[in-house]
Amino acid sequence: MRTKVIAIVGILMIVGSAALVLWVRSQRGFSARDEPSAPEAFVARLVRTLSVPADAKQLKSPKRLDDPTMLTGARMHWADHCAICHANDGSGETPMGRGLYPKPPDMRLPLTQSKSDGELFYIIENGIRLTGMPAWGNGGSGDESWALVGFVRALPHLTPEDIRRLEAMNPKSVHEAKEEADEEEFLRGPSPKQESPP
Repeated sequence: MRTKVIAIVGILMIVGSAALVLWVRSQRGFSARDEPSAPEAFVARLVRTLSVPADAKQLKSPKRLDDPTMLTGARMHWADHCAICHANDGSGETPMGRGLYPKPPDMRLPLTQSKSDGELFYIIENGIRLTGMPAWGNGGSGDESWALVGFVRALPHLTPEDIRRLEAMNPKSVHEAKEEADEEEFLRGPSPKQESPP
């Protein structure tokens, strides 16, 4: 009897998913630019929730998450790898973040902050399929991922000064680096070789 129920539920899910896909395609397609419909948003949240195994929610950090040394490394990692999608402040308000679907959550809000440390660790280590969230774990100790969990917990409390420090650590594009170099050269003034003879 249980097998029949599972089979029927599976068939209904497949038929429902197919109907949703056909309806969305007939309406507007699957552009990441469009605001998702209520059913799409529901499915995306469900997939995100189901991506973390139940036992991962119970994981505990081997170190204190508020350890200053760990947080220093986490800030550098965040600025270099995570801020491009999640923003320095965790809001997700970046060109890359706005272009993704599902969009990165505002990590400062309860939707993220209410997750257990183990859930956050699992997501950082393993990523989430069918989203823009990559797996950052390398099969090692997980220390970097635990440090990032600590940093995620600190996001709602970042000060404007903290944000400025993170911005200084963000990678620069070739264009930004050239612009910065040109600005520094201009502020230094002409070099002796460039000055015209009297």
